[in-house]
Amino acid sequence: MAMKIRLARGGSKKRPHYAIVASDSRMPRDGRFIEKLGTYNPLLAKTDERRVILDLERAQYWLGQGAQPTDRVSRMLEAAGVVAKKERANLKKGEPGKKAKERAEERAAKAAEAEGAAAE
Repeated sequence: MAMKIRLARGGSKKRPHYAIVASDSRMPRDGRFIEKLGTYNPLLAKTDERRVILDLERAQYWLGQGAQPTDRVSRMLEAAGVVAKKERANLKKGEPGKKAKERAEERAAKAAEAEGAAAE
């Protein structure tokens, strides 16, 4: 059985509240799960200790049984010190868009012209 540690959404429209659960990967996101490991409330401030409540011992147990955490849950586990920090490479994220690159090239060309005129 392929196990996942993932988020199951609850709460009303535009007021999300998540349960951190260990479930079979074939079950739906909000469907049947084996064990509830904690909660995550994204509406609370990032510094609030109630934002992520997690039973670390049970999470370690499920990781030992071969459960794979989703990306968001693995970040929570990394912050808690349960799993080692993974190297993530999103090389395109910091890269400017096409129009921003064009504007930068135009600014560089104008600056080169101004320097050339000032040098003469």
